[in-house]
Amino acid sequence: MLEKAAVILDCFRPDGGSYRLTELAERTGLSKTTTHRLAADLVRLGFLERDGAAYRLGGRLFELGTLVPRRQGLRQTALPFVQDLYEATRETVHLGVRDDRHVVYLERVHGHDPLPLPSRVGGRLPLTCTGVGKALLAFSGPELTEQVLAEPLPGLTPYSATDPDRLRTAIEQVQVSGLAYEEQEAALGVCCIAAPVFDGGGTAVAALSVAVPQARFRPAQLAPAVRTAALGLSRTLRQGG
Repeated sequence: MLEKAAVILDCFRPDGGSYRLTELAERTGLSKTTTHRLAADLVRLGFLERDGAAYRLGGRLFELGTLVPRRQGLRQTALPFVQDLYEATRETVHLGVRDDRHVVYLERVHGHDPLPLPSRVGGRLPLTCTGVGKALLAFSGPELTEQVLAEPLPGLTPYSATDPDRLRTAIEQVQVSGLAYEEQEAALGVCCIAAPVFDGGGTAVAALSVAVPQARFRPAQLAPAVRTAALGLSRTLRQGG
């Protein structure tokens, strides 16, 4: 039953909105009776909410998500550096961590005119399609890199790196320079520069990035600010936060 309840919760996506009971049954492959019973239990527990005849994710999930100690502690430590990076660039700033083959965003700061990006706090995107993801992948060990390169690479736009050789070259460049670049690979018209964050070892525990409209993408101007923020956060993490 727990696995079936998880399947229902996993149906919801940032662009999915709410779902009627029949839609949940179709998306999960569960019977309508089972879906109805589990949805009612999830509503009672606060994991789902009723929205008329439809269901949406409940506030209890958000409350639990904010209590995850490792990510919450990292986010709190990183917030001053995220804010400094935004103040230095006045562009959209991301903080992300790796979860298997994806980057999960812990923080996103943007101005009054946010970019049309698929990223959101708590959301996830493929490592290979984002600057933050490439920075994390480049410093997560050769075994993971080879596993990622051996499988079909996802594409969010026509510019995404779906060719293994191209991605391998990009990863090697990140390892040399300490900076990851992404040009329209996650969203058309948007480019990004990112840097890994370390806590004392050789594996990145997070990454910081700045995303800008393609017309304003000046890597040489953005790189010092991104690198400085990442180094500052890494130093603070090594000192115990």
